[in-house]
Amino acid sequence: MKRAFALMGVACLALAATEGRADNGDEIRIGQTLPYSGPASGFGTIGRTQEAFFEKINAEGGINGRKVKFITLDDGYSPPKTVEQTRKLVEQDEVLMMFGSLGTATNSAVQRYLNSKKVPQLFVLSGATKWAEPQKFPWTMPGMAAYESEGVVYAKYILQTKPDAKIAILSQNDDFGRDYVAGFKRALGAKAASLIISETSYETTAPTISSQLSTLKASGANVLFGVVLGKFTSQMVKGVAEIGWKPDLFFVPTSSSSISFLEPAGLDNAVGLISSSNQKDTMDPQWANDPGVKEYFAFMKQYMPNADLSNSNYAAGYHYATLLMTVLHACNGDFSRDNILKQAASLKEVKLPLLLPGMSVSTGPDDYLPFQQLQLRRFNGKSWVPFGDILDDR
Repeated sequence: MKRAFALMGVACLALAATEGRADNGDEIRIGQTLPYSGPASGFGTIGRTQEAFFEKINAEGGINGRKVKFITLDDGYSPPKTVEQTRKLVEQDEVLMMFGSLGTATNSAVQRYLNSKKVPQLFVLSGATKWAEPQKFPWTMPGMAAYESEGVVYAKYILQTKPDAKIAILSQNDDFGRDYVAGFKRALGAKAASLIISETSYETTAPTISSQLSTLKASGANVLFGVVLGKFTSQMVKGVAEIGWKPDLFFVPTSSSSISFLEPAGLDNAVGLISSSNQKDTMDPQWANDPGVKEYFAFMKQYMPNADLSNSNYAAGYHYATLLMTVLHACNGDFSRDNILKQAASLKEVKLPLLLPGMSVSTGPDDYLPFQQLQLRRFNGKSWVPFGDILDDR
């Protein structure tokens, strides 16, 4: 009887260890939620690219002899749906980690749950500052430059080039919008009160933002900072053109700069737009012979031959997948959740194929921000053209 209980105890300990690791033998299970439907569905191409990327990795033998099972589910950019799909991925599909899920509100809805389960929530596709709080949420790590940092970069440029600007701000009424505006105002400092002459916001459920644009134009502003996302990017660019407003400087976030969001507005209407990036524009001729870009195109030709290569979301999907691959290779065969998190928080000046020259990825136990450098770029009607020096939030 004692021997039976002892064996049962060993079995229970083994089961507990297995559950703690969420290790599925010969598979590395990775979960993700993205909006394949709804107002932000244009970002769905990121996940489709990553599906193809892991198909390529598996065809080449996997990682340390293990195949990757990548499960990406539609959450429609709706937090309740994100909760439902994330629970399914963790509790039924038994994924090792969540990777590259999109959105501030959507990721916020599952952050506490994933941290309580000690499931890595890696490289969140949102630049909210809350993703880089290792003391509070050690299992969550951002995958983008912080929105506040980007806001700082735009404000610095305005102060340098148009110190007498009359600034109008349109922002999404959520953490996404508030973070950008906070960084922007912080960099303007004491001048924020006099330079910003009009400010308004919109709800993600709103059908249109035309009334907000009319109000901002009427203020007499000659600089527009539009903290918009998805379909609202198209609406803003087209709307500004339709009311005959031509601000001297017109900024949109990196997350809104994809050609897929500009095309519905008419690319001619987007000429002069300013954004920023830390990624090579794969369509820019200057990178035609770049090894990283050539590697990307070779992948796309083989695994996604019908993709519209002018859509930068494909390159973004590839970019973040190469970052995760760096972490998985660093695990050196130990795919426990603890080790995955440890390696993700121990990156040292990592160069990625599509990262701009002079930039690298570094993280530490107390510094979860992988990307802290940006370069401004301007849309010329066909592509984004970088200008100026590499900037950071300092």
